[in-house]
Amino acid sequence: QVQLVESGGGLVQAGDSLTLSCMVSGRTSRTYDMNWFRQAPGKEREFVAHITWSGDSTDYADSVKGRFTISRDSAKNTMYLQMNSLKPEDTAVYYCAASPTKDPYYSTFNMDYWGKGTLVTVSS
Repeated sequence: QVQLVESGGGLVQAGDSLTLSCMVSGRTSRTYDMNWFRQAPGKEREFVAHITWSGDSTDYADSVKGRFTISRDSAKNTMYLQMNSLKPEDTAVYYCAASPTKDPYYSTFNMDYWGKGTLVTVSS
């Protein structure tokens, strides 16, 4: 089993920056790709960013490309999402998710483990 715990959410203004963290515990000896997803009120959960287990490849949803950066520190068993130039439409609960390498990695159905989420609210 793998446990994921997100932190770093909060209330910010449009244009501000925020960094989310996802701490991984449990069977961390396995290699897991990691993703961030988000779910806005009344909407489906959507893919935000992806990073491979080695950290050598990343991908982003078009809506956040150029503003968000995903990274991971394997020594700390922690994944990050640096969010810059935040917009009101970025308001959502952000979830980290992990799975062994699967295709497509942007699908919620392919994630084996989920955190409980952290709320990000961006005011205009």
